[in-house]
Amino acid sequence: MERQYLMWSTHLRRSCAWLCLVALAALSGCSEQYPSLPRLDAADVVLAFGDSLTYGTGARSGESYPEVLSELIGRTVVSEGVPGERTAEGLERLADVLDMHQPRIMLLCLGGNDMLRKVDSSETESNLRQMIDTATARGIGVVLIGVPKPALLGGTAQFYERIAEDYAIPYEGKALNEILKDNDYKSDPIHPNARGYRLLATALAEVLSRSGAI
Repeated sequence: MERQYLMWSTHLRRSCAWLCLVALAALSGCSEQYPSLPRLDAADVVLAFGDSLTYGTGARSGESYPEVLSELIGRTVVSEGVPGERTAEGLERLADVLDMHQPRIMLLCLGGNDMLRKVDSSETESNLRQMIDTATARGIGVVLIGVPKPALLGGTAQFYERIAEDYAIPYEGKALNEILKDNDYKSDPIHPNARGYRLLATALAEVLSRSGAI
C-alpha cells in the first residue's frame, strides 16, 4: 500500500511539473508578440518532417508525435520521418516531399543524427536554414523543433534558437530536452516512448494555438 502511494505521489508531482511548464510557456507568450503561422482550414495539411523522432522510434503505431498531434488539433498531420537521416539528406528530399503533400505548415525536427555523427554545427545550421528557405518560398509556415545534444546535461543545441529568431518563426526548444531527461518518458537515451511523444505533441499543439494556426 505504501509503495502504491509513493508511485502515485511521484506520478502526480511529475504531472504537475509538466502542467506548470505548459502554463508558464503560455504565460510567457502573453507578454510579447508570438510569431504567427497561417490559419489552418479543415482540409489543410501539416507536414511533420524529420528523422526517427518524427517517425516514432520507441513507440508503437499510432503513438508517434505526428499521429497524436493530428488527434489533438483535428487536422491531417503527415509524417515524413526517416530514421537515421542527417540534415543534408533531409535537404535533398524536402522539395519532393513538399510537392507530394502541399502542406500549409511544416514542423521541422532534424539535427540529432548530425550531432551523433559529429557533423560540424555550422553545416547543420546551414542545412536547416536552407530547408526553411525552401518551405517559406512556397508560402509554407514553419515551426522549428530543437533537439538536445547527445551528451549528459547537454541541453538543446543553441543554433536552433538562433535560427528561429533570425527567421521569426515559432520555436519549440524545451519539450524534447525535458522528455529525454526523464526515464519515464523515453524508450532509450535518444528516443521518447509513447508517453514522451504525447507530451511533445501536446507542446506542439500549444505552439500552433499560440501562433494562430488553430
